[in-house]
Amino acid sequence: MENQFLVDSEYLSPEALEKKHRLENDPSCRRNHMEYLPGMEQIESDICENVMSQMKSYDYSKYTAKDVKTALEHETCSVEDFKALLSPAAEPFLEQMAQKARMETSKHFGNTVYLFTPRYIANYCENYCVYCGFNCYNHINRMKLTMEQIEHEMKVIADSGMEEILILTGESRAQSDVDYIGEACKLARKYFRMVGLEIYPVNTDEYRYLHECGADYVTVFQETYDTDKYEQLHLAGHKRVWPYRFDAQERALRGGMRGVAFSALLGLSDFRKDALASALHVYYLQRKYPQAEMSLSCPRLRPIINNDRINPLDVGEKQLCQVLCAYRIFLPFVGITVSSRESAQFRDGIVKIAATKVSAGVSTGIGDHESKYTGKESDSAQGDEQFEINDSRSFDTMYQDMAQVGLQPVLNDYLYV
Repeated sequence: MENQFLVDSEYLSPEALEKKHRLENDPSCRRNHMEYLPGMEQIESDICENVMSQMKSYDYSKYTAKDVKTALEHETCSVEDFKALLSPAAEPFLEQMAQKARMETSKHFGNTVYLFTPRYIANYCENYCVYCGFNCYNHINRMKLTMEQIEHEMKVIADSGMEEILILTGESRAQSDVDYIGEACKLARKYFRMVGLEIYPVNTDEYRYLHECGADYVTVFQETYDTDKYEQLHLAGHKRVWPYRFDAQERALRGGMRGVAFSALLGLSDFRKDALASALHVYYLQRKYPQAEMSLSCPRLRPIINNDRINPLDVGEKQLCQVLCAYRIFLPFVGITVSSRESAQFRDGIVKIAATKVSAGVSTGIGDHESKYTGKESDSAQGDEQFEINDSRSFDTMYQDMAQVGLQPVLNDYLYV
């Protein structure tokens, strides 16, 4: 399965194919993925060492049913208990895990479920990540919204009643620089009470600037914590530098962000080790910055434009449910987001057990939110999507579906004074 993620040559334009071959045959383009590039801020932190030492020593095959039962009996879940709950030995205990996770969720979050929508404002990218639809060698329609277009779409979304937005871009400083993102944050603050960012990692002073522009929290996908696999999947661009990405959340907190979110893209590598590392990343950072709000998401690979065969290895819905229940038991106070990558049926079920936040009215394309929210077709050009979504329900439908099963949909729980 070594070539599982390689983009087939038939899907690439001749120009992109030539660039791809040149890149793969030019050693100078294959920078050491553990070395920082000029301009990348390095911080002194022991978080990475703690996470990676635990992940590398994790042998989930050694855990037994007895270990899992013991973990479920403990009132407080230790790191060792969490490892047992992630192991294959825990799969027969999924119902007991779900019951315990449901209890913890109810204790700390009641019956609430938070709704938000992501808003892609550009899909230009300078990275070559072979599993991503935005990668710079994938032949897709590229687009970057103007400030006028951004404000128009934000108003359309806000008029629906949505109060939290997540702003996303492709990872291109040239096309979507920090000033551009900052202006988008200022516009978002006019219409929304909560503004999140999912952009390329930046330095502490840049996170501070974006916070001053109106951003509340930052989401960064580590993709995989397996450094060897990371090197194989990220062939070029700033994203290739693994440690700079790892420390992004800590730089964001140092820059004043109120919250940070973490995730591995399950299916890129050993999902049990990636799930362990993701949660431990939160666990150790939470102890260092106890004032910060932290959350986890648990996305799986989805097909992308020009390659519909990209799917997660060994991560079915049963395994995903196990990971989410283990997250909740181990980190009872942490928010857990389940994205529209998953089916409506799965999302409706997991919010009753472990998840606390879901996206609604989702598009991973550029410039098409007006049609999503009003049914009116946009006259402007549109950019292609990053990946295929699985749950395309509108905001109204999602709100009603949550309410009908006894949950309390929440749009915002902050008062600014």
